[in-house]
Amino acid sequence: MEKQDKPDDNPSHSAHAIEANVFEINEKALLRKLDRRLLPPVTVLYLLSFLDRTNVGNARLDGMTTDIKMSGDQYLTGLTLFFIGYALFEVPSNLVLKRTTPRIWLPTLTLVWAIVATLQGVVQSYPGYLASRFFLGVAEAGLFPGVVFYLSMWYKRNEQHYRVALFFSAAALAGAFGGILAWGIGHMKDVGGYKGWRWIFILEGLATVVTSATAYLFVYNYPSTAEFLTEAEREFIKFRLKNDSDATRDENFSWSAVWEAFSDPKVWLYGLGFHTLTLPLYTLALFLPTIIAELGYSDAQAQLLTIPPYVVATVLTITVAVLSERTRLRAPFIVGSAVIACIGYIMLLSQHRAGVSYAGTIFATAGIYPAVAIMVSWPANNVSGQTKRAVANALQISIGMLGAVLGTQLYRTETSPRFFLGHGFALGYMTACIFVTMWLWWVLKWENAAKARVREAQGLGALEGDVGGAAEGEFLGDKDPRWVFQT
Repeated sequence: MEKQDKPDDNPSHSAHAIEANVFEINEKALLRKLDRRLLPPVTVLYLLSFLDRTNVGNARLDGMTTDIKMSGDQYLTGLTLFFIGYALFEVPSNLVLKRTTPRIWLPTLTLVWAIVATLQGVVQSYPGYLASRFFLGVAEAGLFPGVVFYLSMWYKRNEQHYRVALFFSAAALAGAFGGILAWGIGHMKDVGGYKGWRWIFILEGLATVVTSATAYLFVYNYPSTAEFLTEAEREFIKFRLKNDSDATRDENFSWSAVWEAFSDPKVWLYGLGFHTLTLPLYTLALFLPTIIAELGYSDAQAQLLTIPPYVVATVLTITVAVLSERTRLRAPFIVGSAVIACIGYIMLLSQHRAGVSYAGTIFATAGIYPAVAIMVSWPANNVSGQTKRAVANALQISIGMLGAVLGTQLYRTETSPRFFLGHGFALGYMTACIFVTMWLWWVLKWENAAKARVREAQGLGALEGDVGGAAEGEFLGDKDPRWVFQT
């Protein structure tokens, strides 16, 4: 078992030795090595988490509500309880991560939710359904903010968004896989005396159990103890991060840092921005099979027709991430993606012809997922130090999930087949996302300008990129005039 890392616990190397190592390392090759080792395990875990939380929509289409004898509104209550549990345990989970290690905490979370997800397949009553959804939310709460914080300890600030986007693209892939799996597993009706919808939960949950066991071997901690790195590579990672972020600083947990996160208005704006996205994100993820079925397609056809919107969303999420990284811009790409989603919802609201409405689901999905990927990586880029960032990442998602809580109550049976209530709220939220993003963009640019004036007066360098020596001396986190916010 690895010891808990201290991000920069080997100060004995001289600056000359570190610089010598810099010239011996191919930076692009090292980044590819990090991507191969770090991203696949956490991406698979997130794919499974999204699959295990949204497959309830596929199970509903396959007869779950009828067999458990619950109404459409009772079904929605279970969805709501999931997000309540999720929102409540985001911050506590990331605090545990900061005080333990990724290798211990992330696979353990996965194992716990995998067991709960599997047990959904043997639920016999409505109270059992409610309990399973709430505790699934509690168990899954820590993975997303935990991985975003984890990646911020390995990559430079401008490199993080692309990696977070690759990680988050698993959510879109989960939607595509979910449709295929639900269509196939649905044919297992009465195998072992279980209906097809029960096998959806059982088989997908057991796959997560097996994956969680292997994750203890493939999830690493931080650069200073990761066994796949050479000593020269460890030193080079520390060197390249030193003047770019706080990742190499030896920071102990403190409650004052927790308070800094809660008292920073920008953290609440990041949360509000994510809040405007979670209602559309999760209403589509949970209700897309039902929305498509109400267009006149059979249940089996609807399961398969959920695949193309998610494939398009996956491609656009990665494409937009590349463009955002190259241009070093965040806000314009969130706004542009939100506009695409708005077009989709306008199509859904204005037409009920199957082809037009189905195209609307593709536009909506293709706009939401790239915007979410950028929004959740934004505080990881901009918040410093480590404890404050861990809390900010979790707080952002907790605030965001309140949007999902509301969204679960909007697509009611009595509003079908047009779902004006749900689509209307989603359009309003995507419009609000545009305004919140532009507000946050202005705040960050204003603070950057104020810091630039201080740096000019004091003769300081900016703490971004490869600015030698900028990180030396007392560092004040993201309040430091040398810290430049990414906009």
